[in-house]
Amino acid sequence: MSFAADKRRERILDALRSLGTIRVTDLAQQLDMPAVTLRRDVVALADAGLVRRSHGSVSFPVAGAPPTGPTIGLLVPSVGQYFDEVIAGARTAAAAAGAHLTLGVSSYRADADRVQVERLLASGAEGLLLTPHWMPSGPSDDRRWVDELPVPAVLVERSAPATDPAAALDSVSSHHHHGVLLALRHLAALGHERIALVARRDTWTALKVRSGYAEGCVQLDLPVEPVIDIVDPAAASEVVAQKIVVAAGNGVRGVLVHNDQDALQLPPLLRDKGLRVPEDVALISYDDVFAALGAPPLTAVAPPKRAVGAAAVELLLRRLSGDSTLPVHHLALLPELKIRASCGGVPGA
Repeated sequence: MSFAADKRRERILDALRSLGTIRVTDLAQQLDMPAVTLRRDVVALADAGLVRRSHGSVSFPVAGAPPTGPTIGLLVPSVGQYFDEVIAGARTAAAAAGAHLTLGVSSYRADADRVQVERLLASGAEGLLLTPHWMPSGPSDDRRWVDELPVPAVLVERSAPATDPAAALDSVSSHHHHGVLLALRHLAALGHERIALVARRDTWTALKVRSGYAEGCVQLDLPVEPVIDIVDPAAASEVVAQKIVVAAGNGVRGVLVHNDQDALQLPPLLRDKGLRVPEDVALISYDDVFAALGAPPLTAVAPPKRAVGAAAVELLLRRLSGDSTLPVHHLALLPELKIRASCGGVPGA
């Protein structure tokens, strides 16, 4: 999702915190947004369980008795796509425990992380679930502020090296190296001896997928192909498709693409250039948010997004219970491989 969409949806959530229930048309007028755009954003927020729609109105969801447990602040870099499922898992676990979940969105901006955390703390958060805009090899000074938090916190889809101050925090994340290994192993089992990776460089997951690819190729005794970079996502598809054609001419028959949004655009472009999916090149996507909607449906690595959100809430609640014997937890949950038509394997296997 674009930065502009992130900001719009953050404005909608901020408005609803103070307004309660309001008609969609009135909210569009108040926020000076086109009604059709606001309705689309409200649908996305409702699908993520963050707002409730009813007869032309929108409000925060209210279900059953009001929460009696602690207030938990959740910081995410984006509302939409991948993190919708993380939020949904956290929301379900919090509701089951009687806890109240409050959301902050930093829009993939490191400077916004601390601002959003301060807002969550000011709203009464007694514990924090944090997905800050970090990079795996980023300087530790960028992460030092988490050591100063006044409440317990759990990192979500993030981790820190043992020498980093943030390593003292609990963390729950997807094991992306394992997810990449699943994809490589499946393609190799189908007889593809040369497998390329298409990936970005601008997110934590993208860099984890890249390092997992290099590690997995070595483990499986596969040649490490030059990574096909997605430099400008808005204009990259045609360039990436042409580079895949060149790689196929050099013997590459399997391609792993991070993420779904980029992978879904490739089959028709490759077909126009004479490459069929999966007959000429097998394609696997990483994330499994929209992969099943492709033509053909894309085989995809599916990180356990909902389970990560739920496990993070459960761990934070244990920490908030005051159990002084609870050691620091660094949990890595394993992704699955959802086999569909795009790799030529057996769908549903």
